[in-house]
Amino acid sequence: MTTPEQLDRDLTLRVAVSRYDELRLRDSLSDPDDPSGPSALDRSEALELLALGELISRKAIAGRQLTVRTARATGASWAQIGQALGSTRQAAWEGHTRWIDSQVARRNEETQLGYDEVSAAEACALAGNPDDDAAT
Repeated sequence: MTTPEQLDRDLTLRVAVSRYDELRLRDSLSDPDDPSGPSALDRSEALELLALGELISRKAIAGRQLTVRTARATGASWAQIGQALGSTRQAAWEGHTRWIDSQVARRNEETQLGYDEVSAAEACALAGNPDDDAAT
């Protein structure tokens, strides 16, 4: 069975999105009563579509937090970041600090990926708090 982890090893994000779009379009346009149209997805393709959606979602979330870090480093306020994310400054800050904590937790796993204590402290310092206005 196809899993997001397997797809992550085998596909770039661009290829994953392209395949997702292909399957999603076919799924939405297929009509069992119209044999001349696109064929319906089979079980393996439906499961692949689900796994691709999960992979893309995970990558987007990880990429979002890296870009939040970049926005803070370039002087963006939490209000500006929240607005760009369609949320409040508090929600944006809380999501980012949860992500920092998850990076620390990942560091303690076998893979040794994620933030060590120094990297986490630097990320937290950059994040500040949601009432800080790095820029207006």
